Amino acid sequence: MSISQILPLIPQALWESVYMTVLSTLFAYIIGMPLGLILVVTGKDGIHPMRALNLVLGAVINFLRSVPFILLLFFLNPFTRWVVGTTVGSPATIVPLVISAFPFVARMVESSAKEVDRGVIEASQSMGASNWQIITKVILPEAKPGLINGAALSATTILGYSAMASINGGGGLGAIAINYGHYRRNYAVMFAMIVVLVLLVQVLQEFGTRGSRLSDRRIR
Repeated sequence: MSISQILPLIPQALWESVYMTVLSTLFAYIIGMPLGLILVVTGKDGIHPMRALNLVLGAVINFLRSVPFILLLFFLNPFTRWVVGTTVGSPATIVPLVISAFPFVARMVESSAKEVDRGVIEASQSMGASNWQIITKVILPEAKPGLINGAALSATTILGYSAMASINGGGGLGAIAINYGHYRRNYAVMFAMIVVLVLLVQVLQEFGTRGSRLSDRRIR
């Protein structure tokens, strides 16, 4: 197929890629953000150190992060079928995307939270703030620029994974690149999809950069 024949398929594929990326990022943060905060809170220098919990949770997250996405994609097929009833299509792709992404999100959140000035946390403790208040009123607001940047980076990573998932029946721009480009040795189609994906990554990154800058109290 030529590029002109592929053009009508791009809007739907673009929507599927955005849909998978946004939902997967959202669910990955719902799971990963609390885990990242637990890692910070229970760490050696955290506000409530719990060495055993921190080591176990850290090991599990590191293990999941170490599994290549393409292997995880195929390994999770039975679980994906149990959750959504199928292993093909955009909804099915969201399941492995979330499971692959939430450990990455947890580490991103941990890294952003650790950048919060220790003096601000100690000042809150001296004023009698509870651990929950410190997390919600100090750590999260202070770490917001890093969290927004991390969300943009996570979204771009998930977008790349979503394109890779097309090899297992996923939808989106990756499906056009693989089905109409790779399998048919049509490099023009593959290149066109790469360009669209790169542009989408730039848009996501720009949103993250601007959001981070607007939320950074230090540059106001």
